[in-house]
Amino acid sequence: MKNKIVELKHLSAGYDQQIVLNNVNFTVYNNDFIGIIGPNGGGKTTLLKIILGLLKPFSGHIHFYNNSQKVPNINIGYLPQINAIDTKFPISVKEVIQSGLVQGNYSLLKRKTNKNDIRTQEIMEMVGVDHIAGKAIGELSGGQKQRTFLGRALISDPSLLILDEPDTYVDHSFEKELYELLKKLSVNTAILLVSHDVGMISTFVNSIACVNKDLHYHPSNEINEEVLRSYNCPIDLITHGTIPHRVLKKHNH
Repeated sequence: MKNKIVELKHLSAGYDQQIVLNNVNFTVYNNDFIGIIGPNGGGKTTLLKIILGLLKPFSGHIHFYNNSQKVPNINIGYLPQINAIDTKFPISVKEVIQSGLVQGNYSLLKRKTNKNDIRTQEIMEMVGVDHIAGKAIGELSGGQKQRTFLGRALISDPSLLILDEPDTYVDHSFEKELYELLKKLSVNTAILLVSHDVGMISTFVNSIACVNKDLHYHPSNEINEEVLRSYNCPIDLITHGTIPHRVLKKHNH
């Protein structure tokens, strides 16, 4: 059964009175796996900030739901772009993942429990970092950091998982594994995935939202250049075969 968990109604937002998102209507349901695409500066990050509660809209409304009932907020797991994270802080992989327990149904504010330990181990194994649990976050490769912060986003059993360009620093051995994991998670967790790689995400997501000041929702994962033009979404289409390649328009030298 599809129940809405986030609803944006006639929402406009931006910075210093400059509108970045204009009159956006967008609904996320409990079993959605939505790819969010659009040009740089088009409003993708602003959309995420609104949903995460980091930015207040100029006008319009955002509502959250639990079992069709309006609630003040919901449990959201967030995987930011890794280049925006300070990795100099002396904290281990296990501690980073456990820091996500203060959200949702688990809490490190209480005395350490066996339930927390079991959950932490499950998540570390799920994202493939159990063998480096004690390693300092600043010593990790880009892919290892991505795995670790994905674990942090997942550990509290969020109702909604938001990922901002997760494939930017993912090592090739984890890329397909990451998307397959997200596909499995989407059975019980709604997912918003921001990416420039339309070809890759369209293989896994169920639908696509094009964000370029306004928002156009495409109710399937099949998208082509004509659709992108009609949605005013000027980005490259990238396809993946045996050898990943980008198809470019004919041009004169």
